[in-house]
Amino acid sequence: MYRPGQRIALVATADPHTDLRPGDEGTVRSYDTRLQQLKVTWDSGSRLSMLLDDGDEVSVLT
Repeated sequence: MYRPGQRIALVATADPHTDLRPGDEGTVRSYDTRLQQLKVTWDSGSRLSMLLDDGDEVSVLT
């Protein structure tokens, strides 16, 4: 579903400590289907991973 190099935008995150906000964009580094963990390099410089089974949500940019 997600592949390295793919561009995404943050829809929502369950992490109360991040500075990322909905609409922030980034590039997928890797995706672990077993853990539903999406590793992202965000344009802001953050490398926060998205935990898709724990309330984080992203959308793929076209």
